[in-house]
Amino acid sequence: MSTVQKLQIQGPGLKKQGIVVLQLLFIGFFVLVEMTIRTGVGILTGIAICAATFASIRFGRPGTTYVSVVTPPLAFAGSALLLTMLLDGFRPSRVGIDFIAALASEAPFLIISALYGWFVYLNEKAKAKPSKKRATQQAD
Repeated sequence: MSTVQKLQIQGPGLKKQGIVVLQLLFIGFFVLVEMTIRTGVGILTGIAICAATFASIRFGRPGTTYVSVVTPPLAFAGSALLLTMLLDGFRPSRVGIDFIAALASEAPFLIISALYGWFVYLNEKAKAKPSKKRATQQAD
């Protein structure tokens, strides 16, 4: 009978710069694949956004949660805009419509990953803050 072991990483984890690069490359790759195959983004990119958020929170160093939460929407928007301009050419009306359509199709995934990420970030921040009850007990 085999046991499932928790994935252990060596060292303290990814720095802020590593998280940004990891998320940008991971999300950008899936945006590229879906936009070249389907001419639009879909569920694969959405799953990649959620996975990048979860992985960066899991494998990041302590104190990198904020960067892990903020980067995926920016990485997606930058990748989608750049690839839309490359595939459509510089026609402002066409680029604008395709870019807004890409943002709209990924909105549920962006919202889910943002809610999870902000929950983790705010929970860590609340745990790090000393409680008032403990402070008054120590003063006595």
